[in-house]
Amino acid sequence: MTARSAGSRAARGRARDAADTAGPHYEWVVLSNTTLGVLIATINASIMLIALPDIFRGIGIDPLQPGNTSLLLWLITGYLVVTAVLVVSFGRMGDMYGRVRMYNAGFAVFTVFSVLLSVTWMHGTAGALWLILMRVGQGVGGAMLMANSNAIITDAFPADRRGLALGLNQVAGIAGSFMGLVLGGLLAPVEWRMVFLVSVPIGVFGTFWSYRKLHDTGIRRPARLDWWGNVTFAVGLVAVLAGITYGIQPYRGHTMGWTNPWVLSALIGGVVMLVIFGIVETRVGEPMFRMSLFRIRAFTAGNLASLLSGIGRGGLMFILIIWLQGIWLPRHGYGFTETPLWAGVYMLPLTVGFLVAGPISGWLSDRFGARPFATGGMLVAAGSFVLLALLPVDFHYGTFAAILLLNGIGMGLFASPNRAGIMNSLPADQRGVGGGMSTTFQNSALVLSIGVFFSLIVLGLAGTLPHALSSGLVAQGVPASDADRLSALPPVSVLFASLLGYNPVQTLLGPNVLDHLPASHAAYLTGRGFFPTLISGPFAKGLDAAFMFAIAACLVAAVASWLRGGKYVHTDKPTTVGTTDYSCPALRGPEAAHHGSVTPDRAAVPVGTHGLASGVAHSTPPTVGPDTARASPPGLREDRPHPTRDSALKAYALIVTADGYRAATYSMMTGGNGQPAAAETASRTNGQIAGTVRAASPDRPLPGAVIRAVDATGRVVARTTTDRDGRFRLTGLPRRLNAVTRAPSPTTPPDDHGSDDATLHLTLDGMRS
Repeated sequence: MTARSAGSRAARGRARDAADTAGPHYEWVVLSNTTLGVLIATINASIMLIALPDIFRGIGIDPLQPGNTSLLLWLITGYLVVTAVLVVSFGRMGDMYGRVRMYNAGFAVFTVFSVLLSVTWMHGTAGALWLILMRVGQGVGGAMLMANSNAIITDAFPADRRGLALGLNQVAGIAGSFMGLVLGGLLAPVEWRMVFLVSVPIGVFGTFWSYRKLHDTGIRRPARLDWWGNVTFAVGLVAVLAGITYGIQPYRGHTMGWTNPWVLSALIGGVVMLVIFGIVETRVGEPMFRMSLFRIRAFTAGNLASLLSGIGRGGLMFILIIWLQGIWLPRHGYGFTETPLWAGVYMLPLTVGFLVAGPISGWLSDRFGARPFATGGMLVAAGSFVLLALLPVDFHYGTFAAILLLNGIGMGLFASPNRAGIMNSLPADQRGVGGGMSTTFQNSALVLSIGVFFSLIVLGLAGTLPHALSSGLVAQGVPASDADRLSALPPVSVLFASLLGYNPVQTLLGPNVLDHLPASHAAYLTGRGFFPTLISGPFAKGLDAAFMFAIAACLVAAVASWLRGGKYVHTDKPTTVGTTDYSCPALRGPEAAHHGSVTPDRAAVPVGTHGLASGVAHSTPPTVGPDTARASPPGLREDRPHPTRDSALKAYALIVTADGYRAATYSMMTGGNGQPAAAETASRTNGQIAGTVRAASPDRPLPGAVIRAVDATGRVVARTTTDRDGRFRLTGLPRRLNAVTRAPSPTTPPDDHGSDDATLHLTLDGMRS
């Protein structure tokens, strides 16, 4: 009884899942949920940048003390490092165990660690270390979300609408990194714990929603976990990113730490470990990092372009924060405690540009391919960096906002088509690992950009800042010895002060010096004018170098994007459409349908071409397969276009399978130029087919039956499962599909010992087959 009840519950669960995935709105449920997951993950990647001053005040730490610089950097980069390292592993595990399962777990993990971040009770260094560790745990959840969201969308959407869907998801993710700045600026001044608490209700809702509504519809590929690959990749990438993090800190008498033996060891050792990782991945049977995917030109070029654009975009975010918080806003009357919020507000044109251009370019890329839009977007972004380099440090905001809008449009034009081009190039059973690899490049770019841009700006500051600081302090009556002491301050400390919206003069001079100065001089030194004006000149030199690098990165990304080639959607190994040969992967299950082969000496069932209204197939129907091009197809008039030569007239097979039953195969044809495929036709489907699958004897609806639409190359273009009443809705089909016909005399599979009544009947809404 218990086993029967468990089986009944499992059957009801499968029927409920089938009903959800068969619904006409399921793909939009997938898009909205995965977009929410990516949005919350990327918001939390940047929300702390603006909120750091309030967080450090809340736990009682001075971030400008030399020993606290590492805490500051790891709070910024720890989340990014974890997501960069783990997304490939979680993408691979999604391919093996189910992408939705990994995604759902990611939502739950992310929510738990968001709660733990908000209940921090410790202060000082212990409090900072707790935040760092909890941010690492939050990054694990974020990696699970980001690794599988694109693959889930790709599974749910057909190729002709995939660019728009992936574009919306990608734009939401990129916009989230800028929305985090605004949220951090709004919430942190009220209560710094709200920076983490804001994610909790969204995480709880997203977790419940994803567990209830998302279902695995993609290809699972059971395999063993590549432990050596995971370990060598994690160690190598963590070492490189940690080396970059410590490389921008001062080391002994040097302005930065690139000569630090520990930094050099981490960088060199990390690179060596990544080389070992590459060798390991070519030797193991089930690698984590599919090196063979780099043979796909669209995948390689798209990821190279994504890496370079990510470096430019990530560096821009840090530059703008420093520029606005540390210099422009104080010079225009904003107090240092107000600058975090207003920096986020003044950067909104950048987000608007993303939100406007991203969905439009994604939709257009479905029609025309990714190359023109992704390449054009990088050229627009490069032009915007040129304009930013020409701006004075004390700019007019209207001009600045227009350039930010242009940059957002360029990045939005690039992001959506590029991600769609990458995901479209992947085999169906490798979308999880391929999407994870792509996200690794994107997230690693953000950490790399921190090292590159901080280094360039620090080099610009180091040349002129000490003299400017010393002479400026002496001019205000500060003793020369105290002025020289401050002028020896490492430039990176000044940079962090600007990043955090601090005026370090009051802290570094101290009351002993300030109390001996005239009141007017002391007020000027500690006010909004002295420090921002003083560093404007040295900062401009570093700014020019950083923008030149960003321009070069965008131009190289444009070249890489152009080299991806024309519009490309991966088509898996072909099978003969209409076959009921049980060596055909399409009849063995979804796992095999994408990488199997057809045994040539077995019988294949021809596919009829007459409309459903005729009730019977043509007496000599054609076989839609690789040999079709060599013969005029019977059943079609000679003046009609040939199915394999005219893209407007295509043949598909509708294959219905269920345990214990012989498969039923139906032909489906699209009309050319709006004309019917045969003299007698059914009504057009508008991209959907709905109906019922029934068993022949006894006559009853059949829950859990699988319906697949397969094109002439053997690619499964749509798939669904019947609900508890045997009903289904198959979406994502061509909108001009207008003929569905039962293929006669299905071949009995070798292992079928059932009766002749073990057949399936498909009843379409309003029609009988």
